[in-house]
Amino acid sequence: MSKSNDRPDKLKRKDYEAELERLQAELCYLQDWVKKEGERIIVVLEGRDAAGKGGLIRRITERVSPRVFRVVALPAPSDREKTQLHIQRYIQHFPAAGEIVIFDRSWYNRAGVEYVMGFCTKEQQRRFLELCPLFEKFIVDFGIRLVKYWLEVGDQEQKLRFESRLDDPARQWKLSPMDLPAREKWYEYSKARDMMLDATDTGWAPWNIVPSDDKRRAHLNCITHLLSVLPYKKVKRDKIELPKRSRKGAYDDIGSMRNRRFIPQKY
Repeated sequence: MSKSNDRPDKLKRKDYEAELERLQAELCYLQDWVKKEGERIIVVLEGRDAAGKGGLIRRITERVSPRVFRVVALPAPSDREKTQLHIQRYIQHFPAAGEIVIFDRSWYNRAGVEYVMGFCTKEQQRRFLELCPLFEKFIVDFGIRLVKYWLEVGDQEQKLRFESRLDDPARQWKLSPMDLPAREKWYEYSKARDMMLDATDTGWAPWNIVPSDDKRRAHLNCITHLLSVLPYKKVKRDKIELPKRSRKGAYDDIGSMRNRRFIPQKY
């Protein structure tokens, strides 16, 4: 522990990467189990702007198949979608057998950004919080495993992350029109978070809180927890042998590429 405060010392990159590699191998075992058993899993990731959802998703998905681990990050609803049931545009992305769907924000937009920024009425938010547990009970009773995470970032850390995006071309794209107002409305978002957790933290779909000021620890802790709540088993794989290349139809396939339009080799 650090002597200056109660926060743990920063996790060294070498230690972080070694443990991440081990956990990502476990995610591959999870993937095999999901495919073999036909499991359907939904992972909901919510949190304030700059809480670290995108980085966590990258760590979860960078070693697995996008055909098994699907990431859903929907844009703002279209005019047509605004006339539908709020949950309707999310349901079409629910998993089929052998799939894990990760929602980078979800139907909980109604309880957070839509409510705070005035995109829905208080009555619509109240009604959502009333019905959401019933909807999630239906999901679970239908045989889909539902795991929900709230990434909790502190005020000062969020400020630092926003500031780092202002002048960095590789990060500016992360600044959305909702980000700057989110800084002004810190306590409004806090109250919306508290109402959401009070209403939708149920026995069948509990919220799991991930402290995310330290991104590296957040990644490792969240992946470890996800693996712990899913009863996966290592699936035995058949031994794979690389076949020998056939000489049938052999020809100069290197020479046939001469005079093609190759890109300049600058590196």
